[in-house]
Order: sequence, then C-alpha cells, then structure tokens
Amino acid sequence: MDGRATVRTLVHDAPTVTDTPPASPRNRAALHTAAAERLAAEGAWEQAYGHLHAALRLLHGDEPLPDAHDELDRLRREHAEAREQSRRDSLTASYNRRYLDERLAALLADIDGTPFRTTGLCLALVDIDHFKLVNDTHGHLFGDRVLQRMVTELDAALPEGGFCARYGGEEFALVLPGRDLAQAVEISEQARDRIARHDWSDLHPDLRVTVSIGVAHAAGRIAEVERLIGEADMLLYTAKEAGRNAVAYRTARGGRVRLAGPAGARRSIPQPVRTTG
Repeated sequence: MDGRATVRTLVHDAPTVTDTPPASPRNRAALHTAAAERLAAEGAWEQAYGHLHAALRLLHGDEPLPDAHDELDRLRREHAEAREQSRRDSLTASYNRRYLDERLAALLADIDGTPFRTTGLCLALVDIDHFKLVNDTHGHLFGDRVLQRMVTELDAALPEGGFCARYGGEEFALVLPGRDLAQAVEISEQARDRIARHDWSDLHPDLRVTVSIGVAHAAGRIAEVERLIGEADMLLYTAKEAGRNAVAYRTARGGRVRLAGPAGARRSIPQPVRTTG
C-alpha cells in the first residue's frame, strides 16, 4: 500500500484527501495527529496510538522516537479534562443542564435495571426564594456568590450516586437514583432546612436565604425526560404558591400534593392537576 492510500485509510473522518499526497511529511503528520485526537475523544485509544506513532515517525524519520505512550496519556488527560469541563456550569462548578438532560435520559432508560428497578429515581427541582430581590439589592456579583454557596449546601449531604446540576438561573436539580419518594422527600427537606438555618452573615449581615423544592418520582419505564422535569417543576411552583421555603411532593396514593416537614401544617396547599401528556 502506498503512502497516499495509507493516509486515506488511517485518518478517521479526516477532511477529504485529494489524489495528490500531502506536500510534506509535516502535513501528513498533522493529519495523523488530528485523527489521533478525534479517536481519543471517542475512546479509541489503540487506534489513536497508531496515528500518533505514524506522526512521530514522519516527523523524526530514523531518529529515536519520543514515547508515543506519553503523548497518548497526554491526549487521555486533555480529553478527560475537556469532557468534564463541558459538563460543568462555569459559575458554580455544578453539573450543567446538558449533563442533566443526558444523565436523566440514561437513568430513565435503565430504570427497570439494577440497582433501582424497585425504587425508581427521584428528581428534586430547587429554586431560591426571592432571588431577584437579592440581585436588585446587592448586585449580580453578590448574587453569583450566593449561587456558589448554594451549590455547596446542596452538595453537602447528597447520597451516593446523587448529583446536583444547575437547571438555569437560580434553579438547581438534585438527581437521586435508587431512592424512593419518601427517601427523596427526606433528603430534600433536610437540604431545605439546612439552607434556611445556614449562617449567611459572612456574605451580608442581613442576608437570609430559603428555597422551595418540588420532588417528582419515576417508577417504571418513562419515555421522556420532560415528563419527570415537568412534574417536578409543577410541584416546585406549588411549594412557592403555598408560601415558599417548603418541599412539595405528590402522594403515591390519591396523588394529592403535600408539603414536607413543618410546612405541612400550612392551611392552604394548592392541588394542581397532573398533566398526562
């Protein structure tokens, strides 16, 4: 096989190669390096190694070659770092909406499998009460510090397998796989209480922060992530309509909306109609 055919065969999804071979070994090496980076991004490490070795041979000729394994390790590290950064919210360092949607879809697709086929999974949507007032009073940079502190508090007691993601603005999502509704409500109520009791005075002497939370439960196969998010979102706004600083959930029997903890004694708890779409 001649050099031109080799480049055309080895370069995975590379730009179209013309009938004229690349003008120099350096150009051919660049094609191999680009192919190695793409293959590394896909986790095809052995193929990536082959392209790196070919690139090094083209660049160094008969001279002793640098260790291609070192280059491959560098690609692995850079790929892992880039992938992790792409999953994170730049302000709070919590997971972002893209990761939330992807991970929820994967969890729901496997909801009938081990380890949570009997418990399902729960999603809690958390919204900071009166956050606009915080921004209007203290400024957006101050509000950013509140959001960062909020993530610390939400992460503080997550169970194994659970994670926090920034849903948007001042809203966050707690994903709790392998937890039934009662467990998720308890975790959410503890988070609400912890935030309400937190000493925010180091940010400002008069600052007090509370959150409202809606907890939705998925048991059995669900076709769309949107249905679970929609239910949690509706319960979140029910908690707000019921006076804020509360955790709202829907009972398994009867489907009535309740508030967890002390908020459960409130007289007026709205009963939104569950959507069936």
